[in-house]
Amino acid sequence: MTKALYQSLSSMDRWLITLVIMAAALMEVIDTTIINVALPHMQGSLGASSDEITWTLTSYIVSAAICMPLTGYLSDRFGRKKYLIFSIASFTFASALCGAATSLSEIVFFRLLQGIFGAGLVPLSQAILADVFPPEERGKAMAIWGIGVMVGPILGPTLGGYLTDILNWRWTFYVNVPVGIFTLLLINVLPNTPLQSRRMDWAGLTLISLAIGGLQYVLDRGNQEDWFSSTSICIISYIAITAFLGFLLHNMNAKRQPVFDMRIFKDKNFTISSLLLSLFCLALYGMTVVQPIMMEGFLNYPALTTGLMLAPRGISGMISMIIVGKLITRVDPRALVIAGIFISISGMWIATHYYSLDISTAWLVWPMFLQGFGLGMVFVPLSTIAYATLPAHLRTEAAGLYNLLRTIGGSIGISIVITLFTRRTQLFWNGLGGSIQLYNPALLNYLNPLNLQPTDALSAIVLSDELYRQAAMVSFVNVFTFIMGCFVLMIPLVMLLKKNGVTNSL
Repeated sequence: MTKALYQSLSSMDRWLITLVIMAAALMEVIDTTIINVALPHMQGSLGASSDEITWTLTSYIVSAAICMPLTGYLSDRFGRKKYLIFSIASFTFASALCGAATSLSEIVFFRLLQGIFGAGLVPLSQAILADVFPPEERGKAMAIWGIGVMVGPILGPTLGGYLTDILNWRWTFYVNVPVGIFTLLLINVLPNTPLQSRRMDWAGLTLISLAIGGLQYVLDRGNQEDWFSSTSICIISYIAITAFLGFLLHNMNAKRQPVFDMRIFKDKNFTISSLLLSLFCLALYGMTVVQPIMMEGFLNYPALTTGLMLAPRGISGMISMIIVGKLITRVDPRALVIAGIFISISGMWIATHYYSLDISTAWLVWPMFLQGFGLGMVFVPLSTIAYATLPAHLRTEAAGLYNLLRTIGGSIGISIVITLFTRRTQLFWNGLGGSIQLYNPALLNYLNPLNLQPTDALSAIVLSDELYRQAAMVSFVNVFTFIMGCFVLMIPLVMLLKKNGVTNSL
């Protein structure tokens, strides 16, 4: 069927289909980060704490992750085209509801709906592109898909900063409405796919949902509730681990059709690529969350400036993906991935050694350019390798699983970096605070230009504020070191990828 599909389409049809499905996918992926820069504004408007407002990020990502395994089932049951139309229309409506939210509970609920309805957009776009392009052009197709899926989250803060500064944070959601309408008007260009009779393993879906949801709850609330000293954290952790083990045992029963076909993991390239992607997105999403916090909260950049300064990472990522799309049929994809990892590491190394409260704009921007260029070099060949040796009939299901792991990696990344930042800031507050002593010459040198004495009441306020800023900055550097370590861990995994299967498929 796949061969007949791409042979029956003209070049113009392929590119029109690409435009439609990439517009839909871009809506979903850009919403994972578009509100990053707007979080402080949302926090004040909705009366939420800094920890609570991040639920608007993780609720979206987790609900999307839980519903992604349904992609293969729903596309088989109702057809890709009908499922895509429903997803786009519902996602657009949920976006409008998010923009109109008046409380934290409302927006978290509407973000859950966004994640549920948008879960299938990215895996469907990837599966459709893999089917409508012939094998010799599949690397180019994955480059196009990669530009949308990876550059979307990177450019999200830039667009979010612009909309927040020019209008208000609600337009970070309202912007999806015209895009959704445009996509629906052109959706008829998509070819219909035959319906397939298929049963859904609802027990398996329930178990994996409990595992994913429980993991995210523990990561989100663990820091606030002092981790395993909290009864609720212990109970939820037990439920999550039990549900995951139950899911594995459940899927070993060959008599029932599981949530996804476990035979997919017999493909070595797909399994390792999925692990690499999870680690990659853990670093990427963690980075895109923590940098706006640093720039707005501690370097005093306004939302629009923060967004614009984050743009070079997205631009360089787009450039590298275009270059990789042309090179991928001539160069071993594994070499491109490793080169991209090293470039990303160099960008993060600069952040760990040169970032400070006195850093110049240039030193903030050009390491981001390096990071983006490296990220672009990693994502496209990794996506191509993942599908290189998979049978065609497993692609839709594999796309759902591949993007599920991408989403889980990003969600875990956000939770880890926020927890790491909070804990390390507390640690450095205590450590640096020990140096604030009445007879410390550095203390007098700092207060004298402000015409203050150590015994003045105002001095305590000034010193406390400066202590927090310094402790937070050291904590940011620690977070960047952790992100750099994630990239380093990817290198040995790349070495395990098979070369023959990749080159034969390109």
